[in-house]
Amino acid sequence: MLRLLSILLLALVVAPAQELRYGLGRPADEADVAAPGIAVLPDGAGLPEGEGTAKEGLRVYETNCRECHGPEGKGAEQTALVGAHSDLQGDKPKKTVGSYWPYATTLWDYTNRAMPFDRPGTLTSDQVYAVSAYILHLNGLIGEEEPMNAKTLPMVVMPNREGFRTDRADSRDPDTTQ
Repeated sequence: MLRLLSILLLALVVAPAQELRYGLGRPADEADVAAPGIAVLPDGAGLPEGEGTAKEGLRVYETNCRECHGPEGKGAEQTALVGAHSDLQGDKPKKTVGSYWPYATTLWDYTNRAMPFDRPGTLTSDQVYAVSAYILHLNGLIGEEEPMNAKTLPMVVMPNREGFRTDRADSRDPDTTQ
């Protein structure tokens, strides 16, 4: 017990000293937490204004995504975006947007925050909607000219939606909200 108390006291002294020494980070303020793009939920809460179609998304994809994800999203095993639910069968399941991801809103959120790999967060909302539409279209989930926006994107039913279960009743999952 004394040893645990000593470790806790040491942590209380060292942590603030490291913050001063390295000058890293800062506490999130209310504006940070309220900023768009912090979290996009399965029901579409958090999605910003904007819109795009697969036809428009092809241009965004060719410029920003093809290098890593290959032509038509069929890149190497770890970077492929296109697949079918049946790809999850067998010893080595192929986890792609089309085979694995449960919500189309996850595609928008991840693309918005983390892509392009070498320039994350540089796409506009319209570009993210367009390239998301293109990827959904390549997976056979929407039509080429079907607009994706904050209203339509959450309505796309992904093939593996039933492959996940939430652990909380308050998750805002559209399938579990009361």
